[in-house]
Amino acid sequence: MVDPQYVLPNDVGLALLDCSEAFRLLLQGERLYAHHLSRACWYGGLIVLLQTSPEAPAIYVLLSRLFRAQDPNKLGELACSAGLTDEEYQAFLVYAAGVFSNMGNYKSFGDTKFVPNLPKDKLQQLIWQSQAFQEQPEEMESLWGRCGELMFSLDPRQRQLGLGKKGITTYFSANCSLEDAQLAQRFLDSQTISAYNTRLFKKKDEAGQTCYEVRLASVLGTDAPVDPELAPKLRCFEFESCKFCVTRGDYAPLLEKVVENLQRTKAYAANTNQESMLEHYIHSFTQGSIAAHKEASRCWIRDKGPIVESYIGFIESYRDPYGSRGEFEGFVAVVNKAMSAKFAQLVASAEQLLLELPWPRAFEKDTFLMPDFTSLDVLTFAGSGIPAGINIPNYDDIRQTEGFKNVSLGNVLSVAYSTQKEKLTFLLHTLAEPEGLLQDLYIKWKGPSFEVQVGLHELLGHGSGKLFVQEKDGTFNFDRNTVINPETGELVRTWYQSGETWDSKFSTIASSYEECRAECVGLYLCLNKDVLRIFELKGEDAEDVIYINWLNMVRAGLLGLEFYTPENGTWRQAHMQARFVILRVLLEAGGGLVTLQHTTGADGKPDALITLDRNKILPVGKPAIKRFLSKLQVLKSTADVTRGKELYGGYSTVTDEGPERFLSLRDTVLLRKEARKMFVQANTRLEGEDVTLVQYEGTAAGLIRSFTERFPEDAELLERHLLELSDADAHFWANQD
Repeated sequence: MVDPQYVLPNDVGLALLDCSEAFRLLLQGERLYAHHLSRACWYGGLIVLLQTSPEAPAIYVLLSRLFRAQDPNKLGELACSAGLTDEEYQAFLVYAAGVFSNMGNYKSFGDTKFVPNLPKDKLQQLIWQSQAFQEQPEEMESLWGRCGELMFSLDPRQRQLGLGKKGITTYFSANCSLEDAQLAQRFLDSQTISAYNTRLFKKKDEAGQTCYEVRLASVLGTDAPVDPELAPKLRCFEFESCKFCVTRGDYAPLLEKVVENLQRTKAYAANTNQESMLEHYIHSFTQGSIAAHKEASRCWIRDKGPIVESYIGFIESYRDPYGSRGEFEGFVAVVNKAMSAKFAQLVASAEQLLLELPWPRAFEKDTFLMPDFTSLDVLTFAGSGIPAGINIPNYDDIRQTEGFKNVSLGNVLSVAYSTQKEKLTFLLHTLAEPEGLLQDLYIKWKGPSFEVQVGLHELLGHGSGKLFVQEKDGTFNFDRNTVINPETGELVRTWYQSGETWDSKFSTIASSYEECRAECVGLYLCLNKDVLRIFELKGEDAEDVIYINWLNMVRAGLLGLEFYTPENGTWRQAHMQARFVILRVLLEAGGGLVTLQHTTGADGKPDALITLDRNKILPVGKPAIKRFLSKLQVLKSTADVTRGKELYGGYSTVTDEGPERFLSLRDTVLLRKEARKMFVQANTRLEGEDVTLVQYEGTAAGLIRSFTERFPEDAELLERHLLELSDADAHFWANQD
């Protein structure tokens, strides 16, 4: 039996991400704009396979060829003769759906590996009997040889993504350690090179000197014409007794397809901001220029209230073990006007709400730059997973002085956060909420409360706070002679140097720390009745939403233990680590606010129950979050990495000490965990001068069909590109000294 945490259960939730009504309301030109942008996103999304694991591209190609030759139902007819039971074939369909949904064989949320939940020899037998094998026996056998062992392997290092001995990563060659990552970051900072679109490869040169290749993602190679901004950087450098060579051309054939489709999109741009945005995207992906991507982001910020919203590039750094390199993602979505109107009201109240945050005014941005904040129905989200809300761009210099945008993904929220009563775990009823009524209350208000939390988290969480910076010319963006650090009572003594960013400075904890700060802002400001009125919540309903929002957070903190790896003491998911930290803060507050107890369930197996006293939220919970949130912001503003890591690392520690015995609770959480839902996304199809929407059933088979029909013109070419790109770097993933 395989450990359940490394397989996807047959009853995993699968749901159609419905956008039919939003798409139907688009004008013809808007549909064409959305179609070509979606194509660019899907082609770029294949890059994630190469960013995930050495075997992910081959697994994807194997599954793609298998199901392109035979529909899941047709292949299922062979399953019995291959010796598979119905349950085993369903397990294979779920595995394949998981690979397509996560763009690889590691969970996008949690970074653990998942393997097929059936015997390896049975899967091989099915492949050997398949139509794909009959048509291309040598190629299919070669593919199986490349990935069959690794597909099933649960070697300790291969169980999770990580750096060095802590896991698998393809952002770094296998011989890179944390020290190598730190050295590389110092080099990148010294040359003002962003890590977002890079990978790092360590090797020896002809003279035996340690040499690091920093490879930029681009269509063009190192020897092709270079834009002036990049030209001085595409060469070799001596740095701290090592050689660094900056090259480019990573993922070139896939980025070429991205650029081709962005070129087609330009004909349907609604305004000059969109045209300029697309031009800068094209330049960025062609040349490997993050400066051009920043320009695209500036145009994107200026494009207020578009009907079709999108963003594309190397964006989030959650899955880089060091926390600096971006995973490729691209989304296309259509505005939900009714919910967007509520978010617009929240934006209008933002300046006043920012004054309520618990840090001195000097620690807030000099000017609040009024962002766009819209609710969107996702048409396309290409990458490893789909979030509920987004605050972008992630470039500190743009966010601090030029602005950002927030989006809430409405059709994701409505599906992802629906809850069935029988699936609720770990909630303890109280005298105020008798048994059964708490579950009903939780189910009723979980979606609306999360909507409020997402809005506050994205707009006023990620959108708040100032970074103190010393510019290249020696000037400061704050008055260092008057600004007092409220934690020390002294003048601010630390800040960011020019070229340093939040991600580069706080590296391994940056993503989770920032998510924790944003979650705390959401908890703190959801207590404001004016905020709740914006979401049409008053009286008892408003009180219930506050309670369920806080209750959901403390429950999520307990569930977060699933994403902690005791073997190496690391967290695998930024948001869940953040929620665990918040749980620790609220438990530490005492006063009977939160209680957590080990119990035995009705099935005789270990269980746990968590209680939040709603009457203690204001007198106990609010001051605790206020104090903690202030610390988080002050340490972030002042670039105080040492104290920041000490604070956040302390609350992130998981041991069996104390009455909570968190390490033992982790086993209970794993025993009763529910698999994360997977989304089945639509395709768009060009028919003459217009575009049609093709949707699929919300099943594993439906998800598989959506992918096998996604690249009708060039699936084989793309598969060859993936295998060639994977082959070219295979020696870097082998264990090296």
